[in-house]
Amino acid sequence: MEGGGRPSAVQAALLAASTAATALLYSVYRQKARVARGLEGARRVRLDGELRTVLLEAPGRCVPYAVIEGVVQSVKETLSSQFVENCKGVIQRLTLQEHKMVWNRTTHLWNDYEKMIHQRTNTAPFELVPLEEGAGGAVRVMKPLEAAELSLETVYEKFHPSVQSFTDVIGHYISGERPKGIQETEQMLKVGTALTGVGELVLDNATIKLQPPKQGMPYYLSTSDFETLLQKQESSARFWKILTVLFGFATCAFLFFLLRKQYRQQRERRHLRQLQQEFRLAQERLVRAEAGHAPKNLCVICLSNAKACVFLDCGHLCSCHECYLALPEPKKCPICRQPIVRVVPLYNS
Repeated sequence: MEGGGRPSAVQAALLAASTAATALLYSVYRQKARVARGLEGARRVRLDGELRTVLLEAPGRCVPYAVIEGVVQSVKETLSSQFVENCKGVIQRLTLQEHKMVWNRTTHLWNDYEKMIHQRTNTAPFELVPLEEGAGGAVRVMKPLEAAELSLETVYEKFHPSVQSFTDVIGHYISGERPKGIQETEQMLKVGTALTGVGELVLDNATIKLQPPKQGMPYYLSTSDFETLLQKQESSARFWKILTVLFGFATCAFLFFLLRKQYRQQRERRHLRQLQQEFRLAQERLVRAEAGHAPKNLCVICLSNAKACVFLDCGHLCSCHECYLALPEPKKCPICRQPIVRVVPLYNS
């Protein structure tokens, strides 16, 4: 806290950052919870001969958010692996990645660094067919690269280490970069892979299509079953909820700490002002009494009220009734410090 009772710049910045982080986490949690609720409410349909009838009866021949499970099958041609024989698929991703060590001038350590040199993705039209052979029906998968949870199987991976001469090693130490090599990877979505698709099902002429939904819900093509996919999204929502609660509690606790500290400081300032005012008034009364401007019958304790009590047995007339009541027990005369046996009230006419 600053002298005026306001939070310091650091405290205000911490409070603002904590509040912003809580709001951001809550926004992410709401999005994750919305996705989980949407998945839970998605309509599960079977990939069989009745699917076309279901879509014909649906409004606009469309199910806005549906879950369907099937096996990958190419529509026309398939993609062949460049490195593995008899490996066929419908999505192929070729990646070249550079691995090197980079000198960190701050920590004085060599850190691993990866850089994407080249990546190419090839796709072929494919559809989902029933898991059971002969069940009939097929669903064409549209825009598969836009789907989340699309995991491709790594069918080939090879690391090509860099060959370095002694001169190259010295140059790399001077430049702060040491090449390790090139990693070559091929990933594929192979024919026959079981997929769970979540998206919009629409009947377009004679073709049933699975495509990204229009309501802003995520589009999924996952090798996991639907229950696993749903549990994963619910776990993600719970994780962000816990983070939101923790940051929110920390923000409220910090705000309570600032308000409590500010209240205590204001209370202390009010008490200090009151003491200063009482001291100033007492000082003014003392000055007036010493200057002879005040009457001589004023109480010697408060210097404001008239004397109204005669203390016996000493006989001193020096106090008002209020100050007599405020004397500590056992009561003694403030002039001679003898015990007060009896008090005789004094009435001024």
